[in-house]
Formats: sequence, structure tokens, C-alpha cells
Amino acid sequence: MFFAAFIFMLTPVLEARQEPRPPNIIIILADDMGYGDAGCYGSTTLKTPHLDQLAKNGLRFTDFHSSGNVCSPTRAGLVTGRYQYRAGLDEVVNADPEVAAHHGGLQAEEVTFAERLKTRGYATALMGKWHLGYTRKYNPLHHGFDRFHGFVSGNIDYISHYDRMGKYDWWNGLEPATEAGYSTHLITRHALDFIEENRDHPFCLYVAHEAVHAPWQGPGDPAQRGPEANQDAPRSSQDEALVAMMTAMDEGVGQIVQKLDALELTDHTLIFFFSDNGPAAGSAGPLRGRKGSNWEGGHRVPAIVCWPGRIQAGAVTDQLAISLDLMPTMLELTGAEPVPERPLDGISLVPLLLHGKSLGRRQLFWNHKAMRDGSWKLIVGKGGDGAPVARLYDLDADIGERTDLATEFPDRVVAMRKALQAWSEEVTSAVTPQPRPIGMCR
Repeated sequence: MFFAAFIFMLTPVLEARQEPRPPNIIIILADDMGYGDAGCYGSTTLKTPHLDQLAKNGLRFTDFHSSGNVCSPTRAGLVTGRYQYRAGLDEVVNADPEVAAHHGGLQAEEVTFAERLKTRGYATALMGKWHLGYTRKYNPLHHGFDRFHGFVSGNIDYISHYDRMGKYDWWNGLEPATEAGYSTHLITRHALDFIEENRDHPFCLYVAHEAVHAPWQGPGDPAQRGPEANQDAPRSSQDEALVAMMTAMDEGVGQIVQKLDALELTDHTLIFFFSDNGPAAGSAGPLRGRKGSNWEGGHRVPAIVCWPGRIQAGAVTDQLAISLDLMPTMLELTGAEPVPERPLDGISLVPLLLHGKSLGRRQLFWNHKAMRDGSWKLIVGKGGDGAPVARLYDLDADIGERTDLATEFPDRVVAMRKALQAWSEEVTSAVTPQPRPIGMCR
């Protein structure tokens, strides 16, 4: 009788101890990778066997979007879970100090997913590209990341690590670090080291690749910038370099998956891969437009999420989602709380990922000039005579945005323009100010 009572009393304690730890989270961000730049998205010129395998083991999106169509804005939206316009980061943080936008960055009052996950005991790291501020005060270590190995510019020479202004740009935390190697390989190596070091407790790892952004350099190409540059040395063509750059990144994805397998962390780790915007040199597939465009090709991007045993393997979804959704998803999975003063603009993808549920009809917005309302896409601008123009597309029937339906559905155009205007006014009503040196205009 005593023994039975003891077991009864002990059971709740055992159950509490056996609660599974929250998942590790790895975000892998490609740079300038187009919707058609992976085998699982139809590419025949770029081979991506490891990304293709990730898709076979997880869920592939066909209607996933970056919140911006260029580098810095998407990254600001990703780390804060809020439209980047609220943070005052609606344009590229420029490498040129003579340009006003060089001097801005992610301000201290913004709240990142790294900061929130640290409240749940997560180790956090960024390996790779930051591009949210050039000076030390904007460093990732000041925004919740425990570790940072990488660069703060928009791009660096893959070999010499000099940015386009001729400044050396490779960091270990708050300090410049001299480290030889191809940037994609270095980013992967530091990611693998972080996983190894944090194998015994929850971690959040943000792997922000430079690939496949210019300059066009494969691992065997010469430096193009800095004192090591050799402009006369043989080098790959742009097409050849693009293949080599994609291969290096894809192999890095494979190495991360293999590391998780070796450490028996695969079933405890969610991996989310996507691109920060459309292609500069690659393929947008069937989409219209490229990087910097408000057409679908500028912001509809490849996206794959994998969590074996929790997310159905080999699944494909046409649900409308955006990079802003990653932060609320992470918060729900980890039990971290959002900050009321910084309400999130995305929604949690957990119902879709774990239960296959619909995300419902959504409205999403880009650059004060484009929006989605379910399958409908509105783009506003000016015609050749300078008069305002609105174009309307039904993307379910016309993914390439070829047939303008504005004249057939004038009421829908009016309603969507009102929604776009209301959103634009709301996100710019309380913008975090960015420093603008005296004498410099925006």
C-alpha cells in the first residue's frame, strides 16, 4: 500500500521532468535567390540536392514572401516580426558613408526574436550577413545575439572580405576578425561549431548567407577587392560563378542537417529556409519581375520548413505567408511572450505547420505600392503621362501578372486602394527615427 502511494505521488514529478525541451530553431536565409533557383522549384541549371532533400523531408511553400524586395528591409522585418517601415528601415543601409542611409540601423528600442527567445533560456547566434547598421552600436550582440561571426555590409568579397567601399568587413562579435576562407564556407563552419557547442540546451541559430549575392565568385576564384585583388587572374563567368555559389550554400545546408543527425538533434530542431528577395542574376521562374520590383518576382521566394516527426514530410502548401510570420511562430513554439509595445504584424504558422490548418484570407503589403488580398494582387504607380495607375491581377489564374483586370473589377480596385492607403498611414504613424547627419538628405 505504501509503495503504491509512493508511485502515485511520484508520477507527476516524473512527468514534469520528462517534458520535452522546446525545439531548436535554425533560420537559413539566402541572399538574392530567386523563386526558380532550386531544383525543387523547377531549376534545371542550378543543382540543389540538399535543399531538395530538405523539401522532401518537410514542407515547401509556393506562395511565401519576403517583407521587402531588397536586403536590409527584409532583414529588419524578419528579426522584429514587424513591417520594416515601423523601424525606419525601408531602404538599403548603404555602404557609402556619403549617403545618408549609411548612418542608420536597427535602433535599440526595437525588439528582436533573439531577445525574446533568450528569456526562455535559448542560446542565440547570427552567422553571416547582418546589414542592419555599420557601427558597433548596431552590432547583433546589442540585439540579443550571443554570438556573431560575419559581416555588417550588404556584400563583401567572398575571398578577401572587403566591402564595395574597400573596407575590410569580417567580425567576431564586436571586434574585426582576420579569418581566411570563402565566406560561405566560413558561415557554415561557424554555424556547425555553434550547434556542437549548444547541443545540450535549446538554441536559435540565424544563418544569413551572402550567397548568391554579387560579387560573382566561386570558391576557386581570385579576390576582386582589397590588397589581395588580382583583376588579371582568370575567373569564372557570372553563370559559372552563380552555379558554384549556389553549390557551396546548398552543401552548407546539407552539412547542417548532417550535424544535427550526428548529434541526434534532428527531431528536436526546426529548420526554416528562405530568400530575402527575388533574384539579381538567377531565375524568378514563372514570376514577373526581379529583385527590387513590387511584382511577384521581387518578393515571392523559395521557402522550406522541416521538422521531422512534427511537420508532414513531402508536403506542399499554397497558403499565403510572409517572413514576418517567423517571429510569432518562434514565440509560440518556445513559449516566449511578445512585447505589448511592439505588436507583431505577422501571424504564427504553427496551425499550418503542425496541424495542416488554413491560415485564412490575408492582406499583405509591400513598399506602399503593392498588396495582396487573398489571391488578388494590386500594384499602384504612375503611367507614362504621370497619372496614377492601378493594376489588378488574380494570381490563382495568372501567377505571371500578365492580365490586368482593373477595368473589369473597379470596385475591388477601390477597396484595395483604400486598404493600402490605410495600412500605409498606420505603419508610418509612429516610425522609429533614424539618424541623419546634418547636411545629408534622405
